[in-house]
Amino acid sequence: MTTHTALIEHIIGHTAILTLNNPPANTWTADSLQLLKQTIIKLNQNKDIYALVITGQGEKFFSAGADLNLFADGDKGNAATMAKHFGEAFETLSSFRGVSIAAINGYTMGGGLEVALACDLRIAEAQAQMALPEATVGLLPCAGGTQNLTALVGEGWAKRMILCGERIDAAKAEKIGLVEEVVEKGQALDAAVALAAKVAKQSPSSVSVCKTLIQAGRYMPRTQALPLERELFVGLFDTEDQAEGVNAFLQKRAAIWKNC
Repeated sequence: MTTHTALIEHIIGHTAILTLNNPPANTWTADSLQLLKQTIIKLNQNKDIYALVITGQGEKFFSAGADLNLFADGDKGNAATMAKHFGEAFETLSSFRGVSIAAINGYTMGGGLEVALACDLRIAEAQAQMALPEATVGLLPCAGGTQNLTALVGEGWAKRMILCGERIDAAKAEKIGLVEEVVEKGQALDAAVALAAKVAKQSPSSVSVCKTLIQAGRYMPRTQALPLERELFVGLFDTEDQAEGVNAFLQKRAAIWKNC
């Protein structure tokens, strides 16, 4: 286990668990955003890590996002610096080579929801509340919120949440596709870890390129994505995982992935 003021890292099997730890609301700071970015880079280099789970310390908040005291003085230079830190941290998370899962265990607001949106999957506890309320205070979601939310739930619900400031509960979030699963209070982390464990049964090489292709659909025309799909399929035959996976299946045994 590695412990920092604002981020606790714990490894279970092939899964890294990152806990946001800045009470009372697990808000983001410049330091914690830079730490998240560096942690993801480090995990990308660890071939034993196939998945990561992000959750919040305590029972009330996943994360309330940025501390608004940071923007109270109206300093544009400070705003630009924080926007840069947010963008770099969450884009690094989004490009994590494995599978990232947000275990949403409470209030998830602003930059708190944006970090969950940057993950591949989201599991929310029944009591969780989610919102992007930045426009309410004269700001906007600048860490991928306008783009990632729209990609998940469509333009209509993105506009309701961002332009109207609508807060939604876990049940509504599941209905509109913002989260993939709702569990009882206190169960999000266990459910996320169990889902992450399934990733270890998949070829890490395959997961990485499949994720690349799925996310490419957000910006790449199908006329480009479909040929790329075939190209990356053939490219997997350059990996040891391809031969291991096929032969393990034929021999009726579990594959031993080399992630190369």
